[in-house]
Amino acid sequence: MAQRHLDPTDPTAAAGPPPVPAGGDALADYLRAQATEFLRALRLHRESGAGAHGNGAHPSGAHPSGAGALDRGRGRGPVPAPDGPVDAARALRRAARRLSGTLHTFQPLLDAEWAEAMRPELAWLSGTLALEHAYASRLDRLLQALHRLSGSAAFPAQQAGRAAPARAAATADPAPVAPLVPSVTRPSPADRGNLTVGAAKAGALLDRQLTLARTRAHSTALQALGSSRFHAVADKVALLASEVPLKDTAAAAADLRPLAAAARDRLTDAVAALPLVTAGNPYNAQALVHGLSPDPAPHPQDAQWHQVRLLLRLHRYALEVLAGTDADGADGADGADGTTDVRLLAAGEALDRHRDASEAAAAAAQAARTPRIAPATAYALGVLHADQRHEVEAARYAFQHSWRKEPIRL
Repeated sequence: MAQRHLDPTDPTAAAGPPPVPAGGDALADYLRAQATEFLRALRLHRESGAGAHGNGAHPSGAHPSGAGALDRGRGRGPVPAPDGPVDAARALRRAARRLSGTLHTFQPLLDAEWAEAMRPELAWLSGTLALEHAYASRLDRLLQALHRLSGSAAFPAQQAGRAAPARAAATADPAPVAPLVPSVTRPSPADRGNLTVGAAKAGALLDRQLTLARTRAHSTALQALGSSRFHAVADKVALLASEVPLKDTAAAAADLRPLAAAARDRLTDAVAALPLVTAGNPYNAQALVHGLSPDPAPHPQDAQWHQVRLLLRLHRYALEVLAGTDADGADGADGADGTTDVRLLAAGEALDRHRDASEAAAAAAQAARTPRIAPATAYALGVLHADQRHEVEAARYAFQHSWRKEPIRL
């Protein structure tokens, strides 16, 4: 019988089996890279003028500097060029999240006392810097949803916030300005009478509440970035950039795959506990259960999905460590060496939409509890709340659809 021989010109055959991860050395390299990214973002933050504008006012009046730069992460304001100055606050959050998640997954290989002290501080920093952007993104989401539901023109808050940039763009570029949201087919006014009447007032109420919350979050972020607590974290990260405190000398040669597999198993178990069979049916209205409950607590089902989102993020970071991914890639572009799992990316995007819609629905419900609001305003907020809960349901369906697919590697 003729024997089949491997073609020596075939790169796949010549490469042989994939190399074994370099153990603690790969972990140390990844942590040093993220610490360096953290310090680079901190330097850009200081150079952006955050210290010179301690009151949060930006010289151009467009966006406050420092923590206010969070807005440019998802479309509020101009997005910098890839090779230009990056959003410093967003880069700080990104590096802090990866450091904290990696310390959580691979803590058995690190100095236990040091890791236990660093993790909550990094989580505190990431959460504090994320608040302002979260409020701004939530307000945009709710106002655009009201605009879509009512079929009316942009609300005054949207018009005022974009009037100055529009005038500046008109003088520099005569090209037509794109609409805020895709054009929609407007139904007859009689079909949406109550909603149109209350939509403007509902938008103004949401704008007041969320702008106030955003202003407070901005002040909190500025105070945090100037606090001794933050400087202590920055000092520890600076030391991490030069020396990673491994548990012992044996940790440098330890295999990282069992710890990464444990993170994957925790994610798999959490996903198995989700009602994916129900979520696999579109418009099952499961996300609307308890939608009219007077209890201001978060929706009882959402906590499970939020936990899966966090576990998925930890799993992705563990894969980054194993693949030795460069920290210069965009958030979510895991596996720059060709090991990107499209299924994980799609699942992560669906869970992000789930989180955003859930929090937006909670904000609409909170606004509807405002005393002495007009019935039309309360009705508009109720429709808005139901719309966002339907978005939650759609995100669950998208996650179920993407998760059950076979993994696809780019």
